[in-house]
Amino acid sequence: MKIIVPMAGRGSRLRPHTLTVPKPLIPVAGQPIVHQLVKDIAKILKQPIEEVAFVLGEEAFFGEDVVSSLQNLSKNLGAKCSIYRQLEPLGTGHAIMCAEASLSGPAVVAYADTLIRANFNLDSEADSVIWTKKVENPEAYGVVKLNDKEEIVELVEKPREFVSDQAVIGIYYFKDIGILKQKLQEVLDENITNGGEYQINDGIKRMMAEGKIFKTGTV
Repeated sequence: MKIIVPMAGRGSRLRPHTLTVPKPLIPVAGQPIVHQLVKDIAKILKQPIEEVAFVLGEEAFFGEDVVSSLQNLSKNLGAKCSIYRQLEPLGTGHAIMCAEASLSGPAVVAYADTLIRANFNLDSEADSVIWTKKVENPEAYGVVKLNDKEEIVELVEKPREFVSDQAVIGIYYFKDIGILKQKLQEVLDENITNGGEYQINDGIKRMMAEGKIFKTGTV
């Protein structure tokens, strides 16, 4: 099992706190957000973590001190640490593809600024799992639409009309992340963007179109 952690953004919405410290490294409950997130996921997966791949921004902001911190985090899990760079803000899909060399086999993708303590079970029978949280104002979030089998059939970003109250929190499981890699490569090759950014959702939608089963996990 691998954990892929996109964390290249500067966290501009949390300024001035993020002027000198990247958002994922801001301490919460005594430890950086990304440390808490990765350790929680590793604990819940209940299987050895082979590799943790971090996608960082430019070296001037994510320097050697950050890299050293992440290497120690991975080492404490008995996992290989891989460091990649996303030098332009080209979206979530692009960030994941920056870690292309690590995109094979079962993996969890977790955005490092997820400010929620993970506590979930993994449905290993699904091709993929997208974790969600019930919200009161779904129009402000990306949400999932389910069929009568409780399978995800559509991802809807900030719906104007009610679709569901299950908002995507930014944690995903893929039985074989190599399939997502293939679909995201198609998205990049075809230059499919939203606001100039390549999004993970476009890769996921292509997986759904080929019959891959997506389930929800809740937190």
